Amino acid sequence: MSLTIRLAARDWDYLTPIALGDVTSERLHISVDRVGTLVPNVAEDAGHDVAEASFSNYSLLRLDGRRDIVGVPHFVMRSFRNRCVITLEKSEMTEFSHLKGKRIGVTGWRDSGNTWTRALLRREGVEVEDAQWFAGRLTDKHPITDRLGRFARPGLIEACPDERPLMDLLREGFLDAVFTPFMPDGFFEPGSGLRQLQANYRAAEKAYYADVGYVPGIHILTAKATILHEHPWLAQELSDLIDQSRRMWIAKRRKYADTTPWMFEELAKTAADLPDNWTVSGLDPNKRMIEDFTKELWAQGITGRQLSVEELFPEAR
Repeated sequence: MSLTIRLAARDWDYLTPIALGDVTSERLHISVDRVGTLVPNVAEDAGHDVAEASFSNYSLLRLDGRRDIVGVPHFVMRSFRNRCVITLEKSEMTEFSHLKGKRIGVTGWRDSGNTWTRALLRREGVEVEDAQWFAGRLTDKHPITDRLGRFARPGLIEACPDERPLMDLLREGFLDAVFTPFMPDGFFEPGSGLRQLQANYRAAEKAYYADVGYVPGIHILTAKATILHEHPWLAQELSDLIDQSRRMWIAKRRKYADTTPWMFEELAKTAADLPDNWTVSGLDPNKRMIEDFTKELWAQGITGRQLSVEELFPEAR
């Protein structure tokens, strides 16, 4: 009899083969619950056993001594971040170094993606102290929440004035650029007046990969410590099934590439620009990326010290 676990994850299309039952295991059945908002701590969530989680949030939980939640070195979301810095089309800025001394909006200070994006600026000589930062909701359709926590620093890192949306402040000229993982409504429409800050962000991302050898990990799998201790094989089995689901999805995507007119070209470019194992799971192949991330958390003042790989993934071998 197989073990059934409840997985909370965003609506990633590569999970479709699992959700439809095309990818199965004799030992494990995965019940996928699609969520729009990540579970903050699966250890405190009665409805799920495993959850997609912010890498940064998980790191802070471990730093705070939480041992009821355990990370699995499987990065369910990876993303280059060059594309995530947007500005007005009329802006003269084209390089991250141009952001020194500017006002920058962020959708959350300690977010994993924004941590990686600030790392890109640091590579260009722009430290946290070299800009003025404002955290807030992207548009008026997003909720007003605390997006700074304990990381506010008056005069340097603050909430948006009157909780006004980042895109309004950008269009009015109060902000010079905005960090966002997801583009605002209308961004892709002609005449939006918006663009990525780096004109050729794809070339910049390719150069970044050539330098560091990875696509940054944004979200990981996390599990209740109790279920992993009771079933030590679970983490690897789950990771393997998700990898299998992704491989099946890619094969079908390449076959049914007509969902958009140039999907075929994009698939071909990705295959040419990145190795097949760019999404590889496991501790050893991701060790450099994990260490680079913990260094950034420390360098950017999000953690008081650098966490070790072993602290973050004690169950991984």
